[in-house]
Amino acid sequence: MNSFIIETERLLLRPLETEDAEAVFQWVGDERVSRYMVYNTYTEIGQVRKWLASLREPHDNYNFGFVRKEDGLLIGSGDIGPSGFCEGYWAFGYNFRHDCWGKGYATEATKAMMRFAAEKFGITRFCSSHVAPNTASGHVMEKCGLTYVRDGHFTKLDGSCPMVSKEYEGTVDATKFPMPVWKITPYPTR
Repeated sequence: MNSFIIETERLLLRPLETEDAEAVFQWVGDERVSRYMVYNTYTEIGQVRKWLASLREPHDNYNFGFVRKEDGLLIGSGDIGPSGFCEGYWAFGYNFRHDCWGKGYATEATKAMMRFAAEKFGITRFCSSHVAPNTASGHVMEKCGLTYVRDGHFTKLDGSCPMVSKEYEGTVDATKFPMPVWKITPYPTR
């Protein structure tokens, strides 16, 4: 389980807890968000709790909830860790409440996760992808130093919704990302 908190100018990135289920349901239960994600739209809070509980199991990825500092609202989540598709790279992903799109939060959170991976583990090679219709995510990846390399194939976890994906890769020294506020602290264990 992730044991770090990352602070940026507008966000706190912290481990997700089962108590976050209601907040998380705001985006995983929203078709406008899930249409671009690998998961199907969640229809009940129990599904969210089950997913959040699964994050407590050992895994290689660092999962974060994105908390807006100005009001303490959990507005999204994401993860970063060794890629299962691009050998030698770390992959990242993210999703946000629909009302938080277009405000720069995805770029800020992604740069923070990349910088975390660079500072803690010396990672410089990153990759990610998005479904072709979600061009805004392509812009986030480019702002984070990645370059489009190829089209790929996307399906939901259950094999539904086949679509073209856009795949990005890059070698980035994320320790050089200018961040007015930057701090990593241990997450208090319960």
